[in-house]
Amino acid sequence: MSDELERSFQVLKQTIPLLIKHHISAIPTNYALWYTYASNQSEQLNQQLDRLVADDQPISPARAKELYRLHLADDQEVDAWQLRQSLEAMLVDLSQSLKDTRDDTQSFKQAIDSRLSDLDKVEREGWSVEEVMELVRSLVRETQHIRTSTLDFSAALVTAEKEIAELRAQLKASQQDALYDALTGLHNRRYLEDEFRVMQADKGTCLIMVDIDHFKSINDEYGHQMGDRVLKSVAKKLQDSCRDNAMAFRFGGEEFAVLMQGSQLGQAIHKADVMRRTIEKMTVSDRRTGKILKGITASFGVAEFKNGMRQSDLLEQADKQLYQAKTLGRNRVMPIKA
Repeated sequence: MSDELERSFQVLKQTIPLLIKHHISAIPTNYALWYTYASNQSEQLNQQLDRLVADDQPISPARAKELYRLHLADDQEVDAWQLRQSLEAMLVDLSQSLKDTRDDTQSFKQAIDSRLSDLDKVEREGWSVEEVMELVRSLVRETQHIRTSTLDFSAALVTAEKEIAELRAQLKASQQDALYDALTGLHNRRYLEDEFRVMQADKGTCLIMVDIDHFKSINDEYGHQMGDRVLKSVAKKLQDSCRDNAMAFRFGGEEFAVLMQGSQLGQAIHKADVMRRTIEKMTVSDRRTGKILKGITASFGVAEFKNGMRQSDLLEQADKQLYQAKTLGRNRVMPIKA
């Protein structure tokens, strides 16, 4: 038997006990992950797995897939994953831009109708030259605005919606394994639910639910592109605040979640308040329109996973605390203290 084959058998004999010890199913990606660990082929992978084991954190299927993608997947697999993420992000932006263009067109129609009404008044009410010139200037401004809004899309509007529908259908088929939110880059709700399945009450786990305050008003007043910028900025602040055993997720809409493992309720409440204060200092700008948005706030609900609770109970408790924070005036963390 060759030395290489003998070494493979030795690594195999170490890999199976590792899978059993850490309650890992022996599917190909998991086996490849722990075989690589046992053979010391990737120092970074070993360090990351050792850190998870040292922190006594269970390794969910979603986390295992992420480790596989980061450390073992070949270039073709990584390129396919990145392509799917890029396409989904493109679709999000393009769909929203098209919607904004339609909204701007409707606003332009309303503005023109209003100006035509003013034209009827010019002779009837005897407007001054200056008043008439202001009406003309207003018409020019409105026309320039709609031209700016539609110029970039004038060539693409004919085919864009058809292409979007086709790409969405293709992406839907390949989206089963997607673990990230395309807009913000955070882990998605599917990843969070996978983490829920391996939670252990005796290890200390807390869930922080986050909801951006008055987000609909931001979209209505500043447009959906500004809304997307707000979502991305809040996501980055949450991600930057996550250290050690904390993970941030896009839960859906303007709602986010932070899962803290190896933490007690008091620690999670403190972490949530740090995040809250970081968000309220944010400034978000839209270079397209020059608009600047300050005073963004978010409400937080915190809950601790305890013995006898189901994962759905943890989410329900955190949601109740979030609702309480909203009811009491927003921009706060509930409960107030552990």
